[in-house]
Amino acid sequence: MADGRNGEDREHIAEAIRRKLALLPDKPGCYLMKNREGTIIYVGKAKVLKNRVRSYFTGSHDGKTQRLVAEICDFEYIVTASNMEALILECNLIKKHYPRYNVLLKDDKSFPYIKITHEKHPRLEVTRKVVKDKGKYFGPYPNAFAAQQTKKLLDRLYPLRKCRTLPDKVCLYYHLGQCVAPCEFEVDPGEYERMVQEITRFLNGGHEAIKEELTRKMHAAAEELNFERAKELRDQIASIDAVMEKQTITMTDAVDRDVFGYAVDKGWMCVQILYMRAGKMIERHVSQFPYYGDEYDDFITFVTQYYSDNPALPKEIFLPSPDQRERDQSGESAAAESNREIADSLESWLRVKVHHPQRGKKKQLVTMACDNARVALEEKFRLIERDEERTVGAVRSLGEWIGTGTIRRIEAFDNSNIQGTDPVSAMVVFVDGKPDRKEYRKYKIRTVQGPDDYETMREVIRRRYERVLKEQLPLPDLIIVDGGRGQMSAAIDVLENELGLFIPVGGLAKDVKHKTAQLLIGDPPQVVPIPRDSQEFYLLQRIQEEVHRFAVTFHRERRAKSMVASTLDSIPGIGEKRRKLLLKHFGSLKKIREASVDDFRPLGIGEKLARDILAALNGDGGETGAADSAAAPSGGAVQPAE
Repeated sequence: MADGRNGEDREHIAEAIRRKLALLPDKPGCYLMKNREGTIIYVGKAKVLKNRVRSYFTGSHDGKTQRLVAEICDFEYIVTASNMEALILECNLIKKHYPRYNVLLKDDKSFPYIKITHEKHPRLEVTRKVVKDKGKYFGPYPNAFAAQQTKKLLDRLYPLRKCRTLPDKVCLYYHLGQCVAPCEFEVDPGEYERMVQEITRFLNGGHEAIKEELTRKMHAAAEELNFERAKELRDQIASIDAVMEKQTITMTDAVDRDVFGYAVDKGWMCVQILYMRAGKMIERHVSQFPYYGDEYDDFITFVTQYYSDNPALPKEIFLPSPDQRERDQSGESAAAESNREIADSLESWLRVKVHHPQRGKKKQLVTMACDNARVALEEKFRLIERDEERTVGAVRSLGEWIGTGTIRRIEAFDNSNIQGTDPVSAMVVFVDGKPDRKEYRKYKIRTVQGPDDYETMREVIRRRYERVLKEQLPLPDLIIVDGGRGQMSAAIDVLENELGLFIPVGGLAKDVKHKTAQLLIGDPPQVVPIPRDSQEFYLLQRIQEEVHRFAVTFHRERRAKSMVASTLDSIPGIGEKRRKLLLKHFGSLKKIREASVDDFRPLGIGEKLARDILAALNGDGGETGAADSAAAPSGGAVQPAE
């Protein structure tokens, strides 16, 4: 019956889509694909909505596009007046809905810039936020280190103020000659204007002229026998050479441009951006991501998102052309027409020149960007394949060392406590040599009193595999416990004598440096002579480190909550019910300490008790502050404790 209903639902959805396809207009716009729950899973743009949207539901598709099409249960569209409007609307819709099948830039466009602030006493700073505040922005720089090195050089050359807030007296920068000290001395606005102009000239590619001027001053200082000043100028020239030597000249002009290239393989796209400033290629940036739509459309979507929140633009943008387009009746290629439309749309929006170079050195730059993107993508897959070979090979060989055959699923356990307080245990799962975090489990120890590692292991193994048997969950091929013979014996006893399970149990013993030393297997345990420089041993190390990390993290969370509870429980008039009510209402001890007496009234707590609570919490800020800090939630999703 269920299959019949599903078939009827699919037929109903297909019929509804067919009716909507017949109504699509011959106009530009954006379309939004939705799944069964009505969630938007893909946003696209089209020059002709009717043709583009229909293409999803006719003909054959490759595997990645088929995954998208299989989820589509409905769609809607928005008609725009032009291709440029469709381009901008698509970008805004993606940022609003975050569809799972779209190219999502996330934080990739947050590059560092050097900024000259627009203030009475301007200063230099490195920033990742470009806003319209009349400041002068230069960049983007390939990374923060490159931006900081350039700023450090300019700080030595031009003594603009360094402090965000003017201090009461001169600071060390003044004595180093790197600040004009407006906090204590009057500075001529003309001096600021001169320095800002020279910094602007330097950052726009005029560093050679700055070097010539510094060289002239160095020679003049030497002739006047002012050797200290000459040495200082010589060091500044050397600093310019050191910062600029990595910049390879690739063009004879001095134009700022971004050169884009892309490559696709196995459902992934790699976009390479070459940054050219003042005719020099200063660095590159690589982004890799899965894509599901038309490759060139998704590439242009990437470019649009890249510049959507970035008002600091180059003078020119170079893009690769779409490949293998048929010629139209006039003899002019459809690719050329498409290129012009894309360039016109981006130019109208960004107000910069957009080119699809067809020949010469500019074409070579785009080709170089595409070639680099292809190499980066090939390298990604080679690394994945090599890692896969090593991981699968290590798992296979580990089974041979132990004598159990192929090992696919490994479950590892570790205990954590401090002198028996707040004892916990944790389990991690590795499948085919890789962690499966959805299968991780945490355990609060219920029956063991004091620091008894063996009994703790018995309880956890019992609870885990009773549940596995009851719910018919998959059994592991190997169980690993963190410890030696004692922990192994406890686990084997519970598995074989209580539960009737005969699963190989291994123990990972550590050396004096608390590092994985050896694997023990069997009853009685025997050392498995796995070479310490092998992939099998490296896999065991990763498993032991991961389960230890997971157990310790859980124990810290438990201990922090315990400290919070004990702090509130020590206040007269606060029991377990009120403690839970307070934490639920305020969220943390810090928020409770910062509350006013009136904030407690909605909880039914009177003025006297409220004052007692505040007095108790604010009277000893040391321990409660530590507890509050420790109780802060950590990032990442984790499974609930069992």
